[in-house]
Amino acid sequence: MIRIIIAEDHQSLIDGIKLSLASQPDFQVVAEANDGERLVELVARYKPDLVITDIRMPICDGITATQRIKTNFPGVRVIAFSMFDQDQAVQQMRNAGASGYIMKNSSLQVLLEAIRTVASGKEYFDASLLVKPAESKEFIPLSAREAEILRMIGQGKTSQEIADELFIGKSTVDTHRKNILRKMNAQGKTDLLRYALERKYDFE
Repeated sequence: MIRIIIAEDHQSLIDGIKLSLASQPDFQVVAEANDGERLVELVARYKPDLVITDIRMPICDGITATQRIKTNFPGVRVIAFSMFDQDQAVQQMRNAGASGYIMKNSSLQVLLEAIRTVASGKEYFDASLLVKPAESKEFIPLSAREAEILRMIGQGKTSQEIADELFIGKSTVDTHRKNILRKMNAQGKTDLLRYALERKYDFE
């Protein structure tokens, strides 16, 4: 039996997924959440085998929730279920620890195949995505925290604002900014902001 938690801010979509999975004797939906914070709480309570999560959710987004889940419960497998098909969205979920990524317009067969594949310990990425290997030079190899900070830079936030929101020191944010610049081979904050905007770090 594969025990599943679904996280999605649209209840109608959760209901649709549950209905689709109900006919599968090896699946059991044990809980559902409408935001990332609730998802993390439910994972701690139910210890599921697998999580299906949206990326864009209130309170805590799917990337951050996935990172927290994989840090505290590394055995829980995560599949991203999203409308975003940007390479960076896929890569950020991989960096956070997700083992699968499928689109919301995927067929039921794709969803079922993704669940069984990921639950077995393998990875599954929607065939409609042009997924690059994690080591591909086309991607800047950012950590989950660096990607999070870069998204916030793309939203126009200052280092102090980022520090306040993430409950870390401004000096820590500045260090992350320097590391991102180094990885990008960029010269300064103008290049950093341009990259953040061009690479669509505002997809959340």
